[in-house]
Amino acid sequence: MSTHFTRRSLIRGITAATAVASLATGLAACGGDSDAATTTDGAKAGEVVVGRVSNGAATQTTIKVAEVRSISAELPAAVRKSGRLVIGEGALPAGFPPLAYVGSDQKTLTGSEPDLGRLVAAVFGLQPEIKNFTWENMFVGIDSGKVDVALSNITDTEERKKKYEFASYRQDNLAFIVPKKSTWNFDGNYENLAGRTIAVGSGTNQEKILLEWQAKLAKEGKKLTVKYFQDSTSTFLALNSGKIDASFGPNPGFAYHNKQTANTPDATRTAGTYSGAGAGLQGLIAATAKKDSGLAKPLADAINYLIEHGQYAQWLKAYNLSDEAVAKSEVNPPGLPLDNS
Repeated sequence: MSTHFTRRSLIRGITAATAVASLATGLAACGGDSDAATTTDGAKAGEVVVGRVSNGAATQTTIKVAEVRSISAELPAAVRKSGRLVIGEGALPAGFPPLAYVGSDQKTLTGSEPDLGRLVAAVFGLQPEIKNFTWENMFVGIDSGKVDVALSNITDTEERKKKYEFASYRQDNLAFIVPKKSTWNFDGNYENLAGRTIAVGSGTNQEKILLEWQAKLAKEGKKLTVKYFQDSTSTFLALNSGKIDASFGPNPGFAYHNKQTANTPDATRTAGTYSGAGAGLQGLIAATAKKDSGLAKPLADAINYLIEHGQYAQWLKAYNLSDEAVAKSEVNPPGLPLDNS
């Protein structure tokens, strides 16, 4: 984000970090906008299967969850009577594994975000109807009422609260990825970057943070070299060959890459994480509904039910995202400030 970093920049960062060549042909998104909906996951009543057709991005896990009537009763009458929860994803055109993308069956929208939507819908006793949009049209879908809630790695920001209400469900973290054999760790201290060469995506939130650290180190007489590459393939080649010490980008994409390369000579690991909102605030990813829709509280209550009864932990573990867990879902928690959202 320049002075005003956009979510598109962050999605671009995720896409760059996760566009692994071996998945290029298997993860092409469905054409068209939101009418590419998926409603069936092959599960029995009282179960949700997460990580289906994930092409290795997740461990397929069957999670037991059924309607909680005290929570479903909180839903707006129109949503409850419709019998379905319409969930928006902003994953067109290419998706961003492991969060949201078209699975190996070439039709099912899979990933951690659609699967959380399926779990929440189960708590509500509703049929999930998942619709895939471009990022911008996903918000149009919320505004127009075509979508009840969007679960698509949306950062909670004060700017967005002017139009939307939130129920948080995951930390918004950036990460450093290094070769598995590397002994370097970030340890939350920018001074550990002195003397290192770090890759970052241009025009992203992580670039803004990294350049701020570079400037701080320069004032201390220390050097941090920042490198840019055209795509993720080039970045990982540089990492594997030792031309860079680490790459800095969205944590979910790097967690995915770690899983994909775990048993290869080019195995990687995460060498530390950092809040996407910066040092002063833990960034949060949140379920997003139209402001005053009456959905934020039941969404938060459904997520908290999943947290309290263990299904939430199962969902995160399946996608190798346990380090982004929150202790509690909050309604409209403090978000990225207006001067940085």
